[in-house]
Amino acid sequence: ENLLRILESRLDNVVFRAGFAKSRDMARQLVRHGHFVVNGRKVDIPSFRVTETDIIEVRHSSVELTPFVVARAEAGGKAAPAWIEVLPSRMRILVHGLPARQVIDTPVQEQLIVELYSK
Repeated sequence: ENLLRILESRLDNVVFRAGFAKSRDMARQLVRHGHFVVNGRKVDIPSFRVTETDIIEVRHSSVELTPFVVARAEAGGKAAPAWIEVLPSRMRILVHGLPARQVIDTPVQEQLIVELYSK
């Protein structure tokens, strides 16, 4: 469960879940190119782990780029998880907490992971 929580709290996954990118690969590239700031600091590491009370924003210089214009236009088409709040008009994501296993909708059989690593 902790592994799933860690994977779900990666910055590229949060950007994808918020609807700012159409795929995780696209979210990874957007983060890698430095289009996001977390708590006012530029972050370009896709594996950056967000924590409670983090504020993720699209950089002011990147707001008018095509991917973000499309994301704003399609806002509301995809429901965001309950542990984050998306403000598409301001291109901002508020992290209210870390996800519990019950809200992670990725189909994973944890027992198979435990068996693999116990060998």
